[in-house]
Order: sequence, then C-alpha cells, then structure tokens
Amino acid sequence: MFPKVVQVIPTRDYSVYVYFEDGKIVHYDMSKIIDTEAFCCLKDIEIFMDRCTVMNDTLAWDINGNWDNTACLDIDPDTLYELPFVKEQIA
Repeated sequence: MFPKVVQVIPTRDYSVYVYFEDGKIVHYDMSKIIDTEAFCCLKDIEIFMDRCTVMNDTLAWDINGNWDNTACLDIDPDTLYELPFVKEQIA
C-alpha cells in the first residue's frame, strides 16, 4: 500500500503543506525541486499556487488547467512520503 495524499496547501514561499491519509502532515520546501528542468515552470508563483492540487493520490500541479490527471506534474507518493525537503514535520 502506498501513502495517499488527501490535501495540499501551497504557500507563497514555494512550500507546500501535505496531508497524508495516515495522519502524517509535512511542510515541504519545494524551492529546490523547482530548480530542476521538469519542474521549472513552477517558478511562476501564480502557477505554483493556483495549480497545486491532489491528483493520482499525490501532490500534483495541473499545468494545463484542464484537470487531466495524465497530463499533470506530480511526485510519486512513495518518493513524496520520504522527500528530504522537509521544512517542518507537523504530525
């Protein structure tokens, strides 16, 4: 069973609060990941904020704005659960 994300809350400092189904809550600093080629479009703070969502049971960005879960930027839930960019672990 993989960890499922149930809620995400982006902030204007390029971080995201991620709420997992098992009760784990993590505040991730995503500023380093947006420096990678795959996620560079998220440097636009409006895209980062407005398109941040839960798709495919994980943190994702609906880049095209059409809510197509096959055409989003997402992070594998297992990878996300162990992601080292933790700003704060809340629960």
